[in-house]
Order: sequence, then C-alpha cells, then structure tokens
Amino acid sequence: MTPHRLDGLDIARFVAFVGMVIVNFKIAMGATGGGLLDTLTGVLEGKAAATFVVLAGVGLGLSAAQGTLAQTLSVTLRRVIFLLALGLLNTLVFDADILHYYAFYFLFGVLLVPLASRWLVLGIVMLNLLFVAMILVFDYDTGWHWATYSYAGFWTPTGFMRNLFFNGWHPVVPWLGFLLFGIVLSRLTLPDRTTQHRLILLGALAVAAAEAVSALLARQLALIDPALAILATTGPVPPMPLYVLAGIGGASVVVGMCLRGSAWLGRTGLLDIVTPAGRQTLTLYLAHILIGMGTLEALGMLGGQTVTAAVAAAGLFCAAALVYAWCWSRAFKRGPVEAAMRQLAG
Repeated sequence: MTPHRLDGLDIARFVAFVGMVIVNFKIAMGATGGGLLDTLTGVLEGKAAATFVVLAGVGLGLSAAQGTLAQTLSVTLRRVIFLLALGLLNTLVFDADILHYYAFYFLFGVLLVPLASRWLVLGIVMLNLLFVAMILVFDYDTGWHWATYSYAGFWTPTGFMRNLFFNGWHPVVPWLGFLLFGIVLSRLTLPDRTTQHRLILLGALAVAAAEAVSALLARQLALIDPALAILATTGPVPPMPLYVLAGIGGASVVVGMCLRGSAWLGRTGLLDIVTPAGRQTLTLYLAHILIGMGTLEALGMLGGQTVTAAVAAAGLFCAAALVYAWCWSRAFKRGPVEAAMRQLAG
C-alpha cells in the first residue's frame, strides 16, 4: 500500500461528498429551472451516493485484507450498530438518510467479504435481477407520497422492511451491489497507473453504454407498454440495472481519476487541504444536514429556489467544510463523529 493510494481514496470521498451536497441542497431548496447547470446536477443524482457506497466497500475490503476475518467481523458488527442508531436518529430530521442503509450494507458485506471476486460480481448481478423481479411483482409506490417525498409507515415493521429492502431511497436490493463492487476494487492493484487508467476508461464506457442502452430500450419498451419504460431508466428512483451500471461506472471513473491525480495534488500543495475533509465525511454528512440545511431553513430558502442558488449554497458549504476539516485536523486525528465511532465501536 502506498500513501498516494490512501490519499486518492480520501480525495474521492470528498468529491462524492460534494456531489451529494449539491443533490441534497437542490432537492431541499426545491430548485427548478432548465439549462446546462440543471442537466449537470441531474447527472449527479444517485451517482454521488453510489460512489460513497463503493468507497465504503473499498474500505471494508482493505480492512479485511489487513486483519483476520474474526477481527473484521467484530469491528464491523459494532459499527453496524453505531451506524444504525445514528442513522435512525438522523431520519427524524432528514427523511433521505443513508446511514441506516449503510449499517445493513456493512452487515451483509462483512459476511460476503470472504468470497472470491467472481462470486461477488455474481452477487451484484443477482441483486439486480432480484430487484427487477420485485418491481414487477410488488407496487413500488406503496408508502410513498411523492409530492412531499414522505413515506408512510416507515416506523412500522412492515414499512421499515419494505423501505429498507425494496423502495426506500437507497434499498439494500440492489444498492448492496455498490458495496460488493467496492470490495472487488479493493483487491486490485490500485496504486498502479495501468489499473487507474483502466478504471477511468472502463468506467466511462460503462456509463456511456448504460445511457445508450437506456435511450434505445426505453423507446422499444414504451411501444409495448409506456409503464415498462421505467425498466430502462438510469435514474436512481427506482434503481434499475442500467442505473446500477452507470453508478458503478461513475464510481470507477472518480476512483481512478482521484488515485491518478493524488500525486499531482501533492506537488501543488492542495492535497493537504482536501484529504482532511475526505477523512471526515461521516461528520460532514451529518453537518450538511444539521448545519447546512438548518441554515437554509433559517434563511427561508427551503423551497422555490433556482438551481444556481442551490449550487452556490452547496459550494459555500463545501468550501466551509474544507476550512473546518483542515483546522480540525491540526489538532485531532479524526473527525468528531469518526472519533466517537472509533471509541464506541473500534
């Protein structure tokens, strides 16, 4: 393992975080309007969060390679409990919380991490086939009030399980596949330039293929039944196979480019500014909800805003996050939430 490998992953985490802030601020601010900026931010929807989950899988895979299976299982299970509790608390404030889903990704991921990469890839394929079967059998809209993005029955056993595994914001089926893909990536020679270039190239091809097939297939399915066109979507809701392919491709590009660019950032001096934020993304994720969206609410900016205003607000918050994380790192090794998880869960 090389320092640049770790630095590149930290950069990728911050890049994914920035994308997630833009998407969440855009939704929270009810941003509307067309144009190039709206299109570009629309591309980020679901892709930034998917990259986050892939990176979590990379981290899990690297941890498993460095320690014994028993150690990895023990630490991960404690962190599952921590993330589940934290995520459920966060859900009281932010309906689209991803942390409680993370808990279950890690729960299943740590049980599957001993498997060979070919079986993990097969698992990704099976998760996508299972989701297609589920959406054809069950009503995806159950529980949802799309006008307000609220979910009825979330705190009931049936509603919680349905949301968790099928029609929530980031359901285990098929989102667990992103974590499994990250585990597969962790087994590659990530510091190697050839590997980085392949990730960038193959990832870009995967995204292009997903979008091209989506455009072609959607038209063909619509001729049969307009309702079937949803099966070809690359959007995150519902997360159909072509969306997962695009998400995996996008994550590969981000990881490859960040690993490839870490040495250059080191030479420019920018690396020391970015990596502290990349190592505190759990803290910053909660901060963008509690502090970022809290500030927007106090300013009366939740609803009726433009895409430009949402991107500007996200940019200001991310810039403030960089400054905070750099200052915090001068005195502490980990972010406050990361330190709490380390203390409580190992």
